[in-house]
Amino acid sequence: MQSMQDRQEQQVSLLTAEHVSRLLHIDASTVYRMAGDGRLPAVKVGRQWRFPADRIARLLDLDAAEPALLRTSTPLASELDSHRAQPVIDVAADLLGVMMVVTDMQGRPITEVANPCAWFAQRGSDPDVVQRCAAEWHALADDLDFDPRFRPGSLGFECARAFVREGSQLVGMVLAGGVAPEESTRDDLFTLDPTQRQHVLATLPKVAATLSRVAHAAPTA
Repeated sequence: MQSMQDRQEQQVSLLTAEHVSRLLHIDASTVYRMAGDGRLPAVKVGRQWRFPADRIARLLDLDAAEPALLRTSTPLASELDSHRAQPVIDVAADLLGVMMVVTDMQGRPITEVANPCAWFAQRGSDPDVVQRCAAEWHALADDLDFDPRFRPGSLGFECARAFVREGSQLVGMVLAGGVAPEESTRDDLFTLDPTQRQHVLATLPKVAATLSRVAHAAPTA
């Protein structure tokens, strides 16, 4: 006989934390933390967190009528190929007038920083700066706000990010940074007017989509 918990999960198509962890390519501990603070849609069934499949599907831009896609045991996505990703962000960073980098979902850089601002060019080899950047990038990976927006960082400049996907999984991020806060007079950062800022935010998802298309490509020789 099915338990009440089993019947509840079957009726509303609830996912376990393990399922969500695989789908979003984040640690289970992060899934629990995001459920606890409301950043992921979740309900308590007994003592366990469960996640409505249709709402997780909408987060991933999947068809909410096909939650079975979310119940498959898909292996973790392969790493993005840095050799193919680097030229993409080199061009995009130059055209947008920002610095860019691609990271995995732990905030670890996959590519070199493209088009670094003057501030980063002077300090990018400092291990403390690199560590602080990686910590902020990791925090951005934990925040499943899918709309790109500029956010202030502890290093004094702003950055925005878009997620890179491989199928239904999040496998990395493309970040645009080195941007001076609005009305700042600093000359060691990139200064963008409101139109330029919006252009960067509108273009980031397109860059991420391009990176998604090369996610499965074999590394170049």
